[in-house]
Amino acid sequence: MNFYILIGLVLFMGAAVGWSIGANDAANSLGTAVGSKVLTLRQAIILIVIFGFLGAFFQGAHVTKTIGKGIVPLDQLDKNLSLYLALVASFAACAWVILATYWKMPISTSHSIVGAVAGAGLAVHAPINWLVLKDIFVCWIFTPLGSAVLGYLFFKLLQNSLYRIIPRKYLKPVIIFFVILSGCYVAYTWGANDVANAVGVISGSGVMTAKMSVIFGGLAIVLGIMTWGYKVIETIGSEITRLLPIMALSAQLASAVNVHVYTLFGIPVSTSHSIVGAIVGVGMVRGIRVLNFRIMKDMILCWLATPFLSGVLSYVSLWVIKLFVKI
Repeated sequence: MNFYILIGLVLFMGAAVGWSIGANDAANSLGTAVGSKVLTLRQAIILIVIFGFLGAFFQGAHVTKTIGKGIVPLDQLDKNLSLYLALVASFAACAWVILATYWKMPISTSHSIVGAVAGAGLAVHAPINWLVLKDIFVCWIFTPLGSAVLGYLFFKLLQNSLYRIIPRKYLKPVIIFFVILSGCYVAYTWGANDVANAVGVISGSGVMTAKMSVIFGGLAIVLGIMTWGYKVIETIGSEITRLLPIMALSAQLASAVNVHVYTLFGIPVSTSHSIVGAIVGVGMVRGIRVLNFRIMKDMILCWLATPFLSGVLSYVSLWVIKLFVKI
């Protein structure tokens, strides 16, 4: 395949992954605010677009390096091979995320791209950093658990303090303000962590610099938010448990703090898992009976399947390409 055509296809698939991230993960930021009736869907989407892009621009490079060079060292492979690997990994990740978005399931684009990169690496016998993968998997387990604990603690703390500190007549507008502010913080940390899922392989294969790639990925994510982001927002906002504004505030704050810590260490974690874990933790304060276990079961099954299905799809796709193209 012509070298420049190959680069064009890699960029196209990177943009497609970015679009799918915006479509599936927009809900992680302000879905809870929509579910608690603090914001309309339109207002939430505008704020997610702004703060998601800012997070990608200012701190997206941390995780981009891990995706592009930490799992499979794309920068050390033959140029042609690294481009094919980037193309196939992006395709596999994108295909699974789009399918899950159609089902209105908030899955992890981080899990999808990590599984896809590893699967493509195995298909061409590229060196894989299993230690990095192990660390990522461990963090994946603790992401929803840590967020649930933080959500529970934040709700307890805010519930006990806000009603004592703030006069009753000012309580509602103050809570609404902080719900919106914490949601913007979630959008920022989401953009910072998840833009790497779209452009980590683009940066790693040398098609773009790290800064150029996060701008490119940020714009693709914005497009996904604006065109299809509403679908999963409905699931996050109202189908796990019914949220009061103070519950939305606690869940968003817990999720944002959780994801931001991982981002600073360059670890690609799931903002979907984080916000869902936080909502579950907040819901537990009111009792286990308020949780929708049917939708939670479906989510968990999709979560478990994501890295393996995207990895298998990536492996098979690259294996088929090798039958027709010398890599």
